[in-house]
Amino acid sequence: MAILLSLAAALAYGLSDFVGGLASRRTSAWPVAFVATAAAFVGSLGLALVTDGSPTRTDLLWGALAGVGTGAGGAFLYRGLAAGRMGVVAPISAVGAALVPVCVGVVTGERPALLVWLGIAAAVPGIWLVSQEQGSGGDLAAGILDGVLAGLGFGLLFAAMGQIPEEAGFAPLAVAQAAGLVCVAVTATVLGGRWVPSDRSQAWGILAGVLGTAAVVAFLLATQTGLLTVASVVTSLYPAITVGLAAFVLRERIHLSQGVGLVLCGVAVGLVAAA
Repeated sequence: MAILLSLAAALAYGLSDFVGGLASRRTSAWPVAFVATAAAFVGSLGLALVTDGSPTRTDLLWGALAGVGTGAGGAFLYRGLAAGRMGVVAPISAVGAALVPVCVGVVTGERPALLVWLGIAAAVPGIWLVSQEQGSGGDLAAGILDGVLAGLGFGLLFAAMGQIPEEAGFAPLAVAQAAGLVCVAVTATVLGGRWVPSDRSQAWGILAGVLGTAAVVAFLLATQTGLLTVASVVTSLYPAITVGLAAFVLRERIHLSQGVGLVLCGVAVGLVAAA
């Protein structure tokens, strides 16, 4: 069940990034990220109100920390996608999103089976290769910065969410999205960006936010039924979804390295599922 939930999270994240990335390219990344996070907050608040849960103060604090990660990670990812640097931003962010919670899981006592480690070994280069695109060297430095910041943000999100127990319900998730909303606005302001929505096309952020909420819910449930190390690696396969959609919808060509990456991602999922 944990594998299926993690795959569902990867699918939802891949769809969310595709929608949010397209919207950011047509308008501006910061308001799209703000709208997406606002929609995610509304959705998670609705879940918290209609479901049971008894969160402690610690659970809510973990949720707030996760919110810093989701706000910063999503904003920097959208900024990188808006500038057309997917081939640099996506692989770095995905690898960071996988490795940070894996390290946290191991430090906190998780001991994955050998097949899981082999799956991780296949997933990391697979995630990198599947996101490769032909690009100009001039975008490299900025792409690395956006990718590192996005990866640290998503890694923080995954690691913090993995500490929330099942009995806490979805209130910590609502706190996370509220903190993420503030984080997007503050980050944009500090960097001199305009985050207030001003264009109708930025409403596509609502769909991205709903998909993002579904992804976080699936990931949270996955960590509550399985290991954080496994859930984070499988969920971080989301670039394969985004690249596949770009090829199918936008008719973007899949290069040889991306094809090899897709095969490695499939092998990784098979190894982790077989453990």
